[in-house]
Amino acid sequence: MPRNSVDYEEDFYAWTIEQSRLLRAGKLSEIDIANIAEEIEGMGRSDRRELSRRLAVLVTHLLKWRHQPSARSRSWSATIDEQRLQIEEVLAESPSLRPKAATMLSDAYAIARARAIAETGLAEEAFPELCPFTPDEVLSRAFLPDR
Repeated sequence: MPRNSVDYEEDFYAWTIEQSRLLRAGKLSEIDIANIAEEIEGMGRSDRRELSRRLAVLVTHLLKWRHQPSARSRSWSATIDEQRLQIEEVLAESPSLRPKAATMLSDAYAIARARAIAETGLAEEAFPELCPFTPDEVLSRAFLPDR
C-alpha cells in the first residue's frame, strides 16, 4: 500500500472510502489486500453471529411460551415474530447460512435453555437437554409450541 494512503488502524472510515475509490478506479496494485480480505471475512462472521443471537432469543421465547402458558403475552408473540422476520432477512441476504441453521440451532438452544431457566424460575429439569423443536418449526411463522 502506498505510503500516503490512509492507515487502516488510524481512521477506518477514511480507509474504507479510499479502498472503495481505488477498487472502482481499477488501481488494484494500490489496495490494502490483507485488510480488505479480513474485513470481508468479518462480514461473514457478523451474519453468522447475528443468526446465532437471533436463534437464541427466538428459542428462549418459544421455551417460555411452551412452559408458561399462563404468562403468554403479546410481547412474547411479537418478539417471536420479530426474530423470525429478522432471521428470514439474514437468510435472504446470506442463503448459504440456511443449511448451517440446524447446527447453529443446537448451539443456540444451550444459550436459550439457560436464559429460559433464569427468566422463568422453573427447574432446570423442566427443559429438555436437547432442543425440542425442529429447525423447520423454529423458523415457521405459523409454529407456536403447546406442550
